[in-house]
Amino acid sequence: MSGQDQALTDTTGVAAVVVSYNSAATLAACLTSLRMQPELAEIRVIDNGSRDGSMALLEALRTEEPRLRLLRLPGNPGFAAACNLGAAASRSPWLLFVNPDIELPAGALARLLAHAARLPRPGAIGADLQDRAGRRDPAARRHDLSLRRLWAGLGRRDALALAFDERQPLQPVEACSGALLLTPRSAFEAVGGWDAGYRLHVEDLDLCRRLREAGFTIAVANDLPVLHHRGVSSRSRPFFVEWHKHRGLWRYWWRYEARGPARLAGPLVFSLLALRLLAVAWPKAACQVLKTRVG
Repeated sequence: MSGQDQALTDTTGVAAVVVSYNSAATLAACLTSLRMQPELAEIRVIDNGSRDGSMALLEALRTEEPRLRLLRLPGNPGFAAACNLGAAASRSPWLLFVNPDIELPAGALARLLAHAARLPRPGAIGADLQDRAGRRDPAARRHDLSLRRLWAGLGRRDALALAFDERQPLQPVEACSGALLLTPRSAFEAVGGWDAGYRLHVEDLDLCRRLREAGFTIAVANDLPVLHHRGVSSRSRPFFVEWHKHRGLWRYWWRYEARGPARLAGPLVFSLLALRLLAVAWPKAACQVLKTRVG
């Protein structure tokens, strides 16, 4: 780390990690919003083999932004693996994981840090993620995943969602979204970081659960609305996304729920997840094919 980087880290103490894959449509706005956060010491962008205009944008920005470091991967190892690489390539005592379809308002990082300071053992702090119409992202506040919740919410985005509690500026939750997640490096490293066995989706539920089981607190800043365009880089690959989501659901269930006699239900759970994959992914894939042909 250069002397300039060390000085920035000592002053502000936060490293942003952005994992990008064909995210040119939103990446510039995301990075612009990050650069407006004076508390940010480092920006680490991990590119998972993008084939759009992302790299040209990043190369141009790197010449004018001293906090930015770019790591381009030859392929796509997945979100969790790339996040771990970004964390390892930084030194700051706080880590801010940010999706490239997120836009932070001015002062957002300062408010997240202030909220974290109020927690006895901060583990992960999220924000009130919303789309342009002001609709809240149900992934921002979640229960732990269980087979009962999963199957009861077949085909619904809000199967695990917790209600927004307007009475609590900082709402304790079981899990927050990995789209925007602030964590102390000490807590992150204490639980071994992201589980790279998850390729896409469910890795944030897993991380939050391990943090909680290690005694850390998970919370969402309800008084901090943050724009989330959601899923920009995955809309053209609906079956790919759902496949890895369901693969992650199985990994999570096997790790946390298949304990003792419940492990005997493994074949049944696997079959139910396969049926759910078909029920959820087939309509999306068919719709994408029709759009492609019409277009």
